[in-house]
Amino acid sequence: MELAILLTCFLGGLVIGLPVAVTLGVSSLAYLSFKGMPLVVIPQKMYAGMDTFVLLCIPGFILAGNLMNAGGITGRIVRLAQAMVGWMRGGLGLTNVAASMLFGGISGTAAADAASIGGMMIPGMKKAGYPADFSAAITAASSTVGPIIPPSVPMIIVGTLSGISVGKMFIAGALPGILMGVAMMITAWIIARRRNFPRQPWQGFAELGRAFLGAFWAVAMTAFIVGGLLIGFATPTETAVVASIYAFVVGAFVYRGLKLRDVPRIIVNSAVSAAAILVLVGLANVFGWILVSERIPQMIANAVLSVTDNRFLVILLINLVLLCVGMFMETIAALIILFGPLLALATGVGVDPLHFAVFAVLNLMIGLTTPPVGVCLFICADIGRVSLWQVTRAIGPFLVTNMIVLMLVSYIPFFSTWLPSLLSN
Repeated sequence: MELAILLTCFLGGLVIGLPVAVTLGVSSLAYLSFKGMPLVVIPQKMYAGMDTFVLLCIPGFILAGNLMNAGGITGRIVRLAQAMVGWMRGGLGLTNVAASMLFGGISGTAAADAASIGGMMIPGMKKAGYPADFSAAITAASSTVGPIIPPSVPMIIVGTLSGISVGKMFIAGALPGILMGVAMMITAWIIARRRNFPRQPWQGFAELGRAFLGAFWAVAMTAFIVGGLLIGFATPTETAVVASIYAFVVGAFVYRGLKLRDVPRIIVNSAVSAAAILVLVGLANVFGWILVSERIPQMIANAVLSVTDNRFLVILLINLVLLCVGMFMETIAALIILFGPLLALATGVGVDPLHFAVFAVLNLMIGLTTPPVGVCLFICADIGRVSLWQVTRAIGPFLVTNMIVLMLVSYIPFFSTWLPSLLSN
C-alpha cells in the first residue's frame, strides 16, 4: 500500500509538472507518513546523501565554468573552432560542434553549453544563410558532448552513487565524447553537402595560429584537468578548486574580460546552481533509500534476469529504459533513482561498472535533445526563434548518429575502459 502511494505521488507530480526535487520530497513524505515512520528520516537521509567529499566538485566546476565564460572564453573558442573547420562546406555547423567539444571541457553541463555557444552561433549561422531549424538543432545536439568530455557533473553524481572513482569516470568519458563529436561533424558535413550550405573562406595558418594563441589558456584548462587526473597530481575535488582559481586569474588578468565587480554575482549564481543540484541529490537519496528498503532494485534485476540473462539483450533493455526515462526526467534525478538498480542488473551479467556508468550517462545526455522534456531543445529553439517541432524534426539525423555512437560505446567496452586502464597502470 505504502509503495503504491509513493509511486502514485511521484508519477502524479511529474505529470502535473512539479519540479523533480519537490516531487521526490512529497512522494517520500507521503510514504513515510502512511508507513508511520518518524519524519526526521528525511533530513537525516538528505544530509547523508549530500555529505560526500566528492560532491564539492560540483560547485567548483560550475564556478570555474561561469568565471571562464564571463571572461570571454566563448568567443575565443568559437574563433578557434572556425579557424580549424570553418572553411569546409557547412563550416559554421562544424564550427558549432567543435566549439561545443572545446567548451564542454570547461562548463561540464549541456545546458550551459547550449546557452553560451547557441547565443553566439545560432544568430551567426542564420545571418550566414543557414536554416534556423538546422542551426538550433545542431547546437542542441552538440551541447550533449559537454557532460561526456571531462569535467562532467553527471559523472560526479554517478561516482558518488556507485563508489566508482570520479577521476576514472572523467577519463572514461574522453573517448566516447570525442567519438560523439566527430560523428556529429560528419553528419553535419553530409547534410551541408546535400543542401548546399555556405562555406567560409580559408583564413590561413596565420589566423589559425592567432586563434589558437587567443584560446590557449581556455583549452589548457581542459588539458590541466585531464592531465592532473591522469598523473594523479590532484583528486577531482582538488582539481575543481584549482580550476576555479585558474579561471579567475585567466579571466581577470589574462583575457581581461572578467570584471572584478561581476565576481560576487557570478559566485552567487554558481552557488544557487550548485545548491539546486545538491538539494535534488539529497531528496533523491531519501527516495532511493525507500526503494532499496522495499527491495525494488533486486525485484527489477530478478524480473529481467528471469526473462533473459544474455548480456547483449540486457544491455539493450537498459538502453531502452534509460532513453525512455531521459525523455521525461531530469538527468541527475534519473541517475540517482535508476543508476543503483540498473548497475546491479548490468554487473549481474558481467558488465564492467565503469563501462556501464559511461553508457548510462550517454543515454541520458541524448534524452536532453528529445521531447517532451529536452532542456537543450527548448533553449536552442528559444534562441533560434523557431518552434519546438521544427527543431525536433531537424535534429533527427543527429539523434540517429548519437544512437549509433551509443550502441558502439555500449557494446565495445574499449571506448570506456582503455584510458582508465592507463590511469590505473
